[in-house]
Amino acid sequence: MTIEAANGVGSDVDGDVRAGVGGDVSADVVGRVLGTQSASPLSFWVGLAPGKVVQLDDVVVTRRDVPGYGPVLVAGIVTKVEARHEGAAFDSDVFLIAEGSLPAAVVEVAEVKVTRIEPEVFVPPLPGALAYRAQGAERDQALYFDVMERRVPMGLGRDGLPAFVNFDFLDGTRGAHVSISGVSGVATKTSFATFLLYSIFNSGMLGAEAANTKALIFSVKGEDLLFLDYDNTRLDDVARDQYGRLGLPARPFRSVHVFAPPRPGDPNAVPHVSARTRGVSAFYWTLADFVEQELLRFVFADADDERAQYSLLIGQMAARLRAAAQPAGDSGAIRFEDGPICRTYQDLVDFIDDRLTDEGTRVAWTGAPMPLGTINAFLRRLRTSIRSLSPIVRGDLPPGRPHTIATSDAQVSIVDLHNLPERAQRFVVGVVLRGEFARKESTGSARPLLFVVLDELNKYAPREGDSPIKEILLDVAERGRSLGVILIGAQQTASEVERRIVANCAVRVAGRLDPAEAARAEYGWLPPTARERATIAKPGTMFVAQPEIPVPLAISFPFPAWATRPAEAGNPPPTSNTPSRPALSDPFAGLTAEAPEDDIPPF
Repeated sequence: MTIEAANGVGSDVDGDVRAGVGGDVSADVVGRVLGTQSASPLSFWVGLAPGKVVQLDDVVVTRRDVPGYGPVLVAGIVTKVEARHEGAAFDSDVFLIAEGSLPAAVVEVAEVKVTRIEPEVFVPPLPGALAYRAQGAERDQALYFDVMERRVPMGLGRDGLPAFVNFDFLDGTRGAHVSISGVSGVATKTSFATFLLYSIFNSGMLGAEAANTKALIFSVKGEDLLFLDYDNTRLDDVARDQYGRLGLPARPFRSVHVFAPPRPGDPNAVPHVSARTRGVSAFYWTLADFVEQELLRFVFADADDERAQYSLLIGQMAARLRAAAQPAGDSGAIRFEDGPICRTYQDLVDFIDDRLTDEGTRVAWTGAPMPLGTINAFLRRLRTSIRSLSPIVRGDLPPGRPHTIATSDAQVSIVDLHNLPERAQRFVVGVVLRGEFARKESTGSARPLLFVVLDELNKYAPREGDSPIKEILLDVAERGRSLGVILIGAQQTASEVERRIVANCAVRVAGRLDPAEAARAEYGWLPPTARERATIAKPGTMFVAQPEIPVPLAISFPFPAWATRPAEAGNPPPTSNTPSRPALSDPFAGLTAEAPEDDIPPF
């Protein structure tokens, strides 16, 4: 507060700075606690001294001597800054004041929301008490960083110093899961999710578990996430300095394996990617896998399907297919009874159609009399899945080649879905999540951790309706903490995601928000000023809330050191860091420690 005559702050503040505050001669005094505004143990106002400036998110502390308790530290974060002319009565007075015709003082004040009182003696700071910008240990104390025994860098605060997230609320010790919301394209949700993963893997917090901790990322938007292990050619010295301040190396991910669907119609199941040519494996399910694992329910993974009358028929048909199927060779093809061999997904759909439309076999396959309208609705929906699922459900490929999505091959496994129709994307997400969750359940241990990054969470776990994928995600949100499965979900609109999933997220993050979305109750964890700021936030600025800190922290994370799109990809990863899955049918497999890159077919 530039209040030279009104409060006489100037000379007193200068003297106190020279004398030191609490013995700290480096204390940056910014002003005094106002007496014209009520101060409470939860918030207070500070008048700024001449030449002093504070901005939103600055950490400010003050002290008060309380009889019987001694010095009490009151710390908080600046949530509002205002400037006005003191002495002006009319709006037009601003011109007279600027010309020097009317005397007035420029007043700057800042509202501080209290984050911590130490010791916990809940008394308000006294008017006139010195307020200063927190530094060093006092900043850590104000933001609870001093009580975080395991802290992971999540970005830089507005003061350019590191901000941390408590790993206890990420690994399931006291909480788990992360929810990231923001407008598509400018909120940098996926970039922040990958940076958080990178920080977890490289901060040293995992210790000896780092090698076995895995991440599973579903990529649904182009091939931008397929180059996490490539240097970013756009990385500059400013970003490198930011990584240095965070205590992180400025380098790409070290161990990445990409899984992509086969090219449609390709008899060799070449991965359907265009920009990346190494460390990529094709994934698909054989018809034998499809019936053995009862994957039929994931063909009907829309919420609308669960509300349909044929939902009971789906379970009956899946069980009947599993019981009746017999292997036909080693390629994953199957046959039923004395019927023809099913080598493609369409063959299987045609067989189901024949059995359900034939009055002689219908009841045996449905298990009970079913209305013909229900059966026809089931068949119509099944037929529409042929085009979507034929490339990834098949029994016509040479036997013995690896085709499953496994997180054991690398530290980061990326499942590329952008070339698949939406229905096939749902199928893949549901089946893979079910498999990984079942694998973790079978181990009976939460370690090593598995981080699952899933964008467009509102599509897979909508607030309304039920689906097999939503059931799995609910299971992950509610039981994944005890099993070591940590969900990092991103969505444009948290208001459209199942409430129980968002409620189980210990860490909540918001980037740039749509004004209408920011007004929803799901963002009640954001103070009003933070909601307003979120509507104009620049890419790279995130508001992070975690249980220990009562006020969300505004942070910015450095530019990715890994390529975020093909055009940024620089040096490829060393061959030793590129996972290799040689085909079992290759007679020369195993002769060398690793398959030469030249052996990868061009695509």
